[in-house]
Amino acid sequence: MEITKDYAYQVLNEYIKGEYLLKHSKAVSACMEHFASLLGEDVEKWGIIGLLHDIDYELYPNEHCKKAREILEKHDFPEEYIHAVQSHGYDIVIDIKPEHIMEKVLYTIDELTGIIFAAILMRPSKSILDLETKSVKKKYKSPSFAAGCNREVIEKGLNMLSWDLDYVITQTIEGMKKKAVELDLVGNLK
Repeated sequence: MEITKDYAYQVLNEYIKGEYLLKHSKAVSACMEHFASLLGEDVEKWGIIGLLHDIDYELYPNEHCKKAREILEKHDFPEEYIHAVQSHGYDIVIDIKPEHIMEKVLYTIDELTGIIFAAILMRPSKSILDLETKSVKKKYKSPSFAAGCNREVIEKGLNMLSWDLDYVITQTIEGMKKKAVELDLVGNLK
């Protein structure tokens, strides 16, 4: 069976009903596609993995990243996809380490998208279209801002990738901008 983004989205909708988690999944997918494009990797595959990364979170929050294997195997996703999805919970809920660059990017940007969403909500425009890296970085440095987003994970990911925080923030914003309409992040900048 061919794994397509449409198929992945159908599967995702069987397991995730909450508006915020669906939006988060789409945002991570958009960012993964953007990074894949920058790195000359398979854009659709990276996007699918970003879309599915929290597939088990809503129904099995206490078994997050563990139940993902069972769900994805049931729907015939290849091992490469399953490993990538599970590895984003490394050292948090599971001991499966990100190995491929795709897995390291997912590990790094997952929490960062939450900080960016929170930064957008604080803006008068409520838009990602006028969001700058320096604004996110300033908020990032304040531990009380978006306190539920684990900066330690982002830092570990940056170290795995040997990438700079500014670069990752900038490119994550760019990935989300590409899907601003779909993610309802245009705000009042029409």
